[in-house]
Amino acid sequence: MISQKEYARRRKQLMRMTGEGSVIIVRAAPEKIRNNDVHYAYRQDSDFLYLSGFREPGAMLVLVPGGKGGKAVMFCREKDPKREMWDGPMAGLDGAIADFGMDQSFPMEEADKHLPALLKGSERIYYDLGRDIDFDHKLIGWMNEFRSKAHRDFHAPDEIIALDHLLHDMRLFKSRVELTAMRKSARVAVEGHILAMQSCKPGMNEADIHAVLLHTFTRHQCETSYLPIVGSGANACVLHYIANRDPMDDGDLLLIDAGAEYDGYASDITRTFPVNGKFSAAQKDLYEVVLAAQLAAIDRSREGQQWDDVHEAAVEFVAQGMLDLGIIKGTLEQALEEETYARYYVHKTGHWLGLDVHDVGDYQVDGHSRALEPGMVFTVEPGIYIRQDDQTVAERWRGLGIRIEDNVVVTREDPRILTSGAPKTVSDIETMMAG
Repeated sequence: MISQKEYARRRKQLMRMTGEGSVIIVRAAPEKIRNNDVHYAYRQDSDFLYLSGFREPGAMLVLVPGGKGGKAVMFCREKDPKREMWDGPMAGLDGAIADFGMDQSFPMEEADKHLPALLKGSERIYYDLGRDIDFDHKLIGWMNEFRSKAHRDFHAPDEIIALDHLLHDMRLFKSRVELTAMRKSARVAVEGHILAMQSCKPGMNEADIHAVLLHTFTRHQCETSYLPIVGSGANACVLHYIANRDPMDDGDLLLIDAGAEYDGYASDITRTFPVNGKFSAAQKDLYEVVLAAQLAAIDRSREGQQWDDVHEAAVEFVAQGMLDLGIIKGTLEQALEEETYARYYVHKTGHWLGLDVHDVGDYQVDGHSRALEPGMVFTVEPGIYIRQDDQTVAERWRGLGIRIEDNVVVTREDPRILTSGAPKTVSDIETMMAG
């Protein structure tokens, strides 16, 4: 588990970046109703979690730079023995200080009383407007009140600055402890994918494989980092397919996109394999195209390369492969210029990965594709999807959906693949399933 020392380091780094005269406000995620009085399982806001490790709703973090490292103040729920009988232990005001390293804590109900005093005298407020309209109005009201009373010896905050750019750039670069958590989430997800391959047989239902994944993640004390995709046959061509309840037929491919979340950090793996354990000739040919594209993109995932370079490497291999197989026509130059490949390769090759599956961080800087730097983590996931009703291609290609996805860390040397334990060559998959 990530230590409070690490969370304190992050808070201090952010306060150094905003500087004295600023106040930083971060709100916890609200609880959400699923139906009637039943809530969805609570997941803390990733920014709030990144800075505090605090996983309860009904909380707010206020950081005030200055002095020796600044001050961290938590507004949260007070301990309530009756409520704890229903929902379990609560940190309370004392726990916010003793267990989460806060300098001060106040009841959330008293935010209107104490927060204006923390804001008074500041020059700027870092806060992401738009998440809670009622609180936005309060904050702006306090600022207007301060301005009406401001004088030579009393500063009033005159601007609200979006926090996301500074904070999300911090989150983009993973520390050693973050990478340790991500390796754990990757190991658990790899085990789930391997067990899914070993369990898979014609006549089973997609739900059976979904259950294998959930069982694996849960017994390792992980959650799913997103709803798993378990799509057999033509279902693999539906990019966000989550029904996971159709029978799996002999001769079909099965696409599984599933990741585990450990200590808040996500993994994200996709593997595609034959339900019966043996690729047909057409399946193998198309699979090899996607695999070659993925390996080329991973090789391009190096310090100093551009973010777009990773995608372009995959696109070139996908386009050439589909030309060679007769799925698209013309020359490689035409395919790239006219983007004829995009009929079947419909998404980018990857995304940042961390506390969010599609993690925060800019892909462009000053209008240019971002340069890759050590500590960045992202997915590499080319895919080809040919709909069952596509009459423009030979019948053997119809209904084939193939994606291969791994999690990659940029280092000062070769790319590090966190998810390399999940088989992905044709021979390794067939050997795994035969065993």
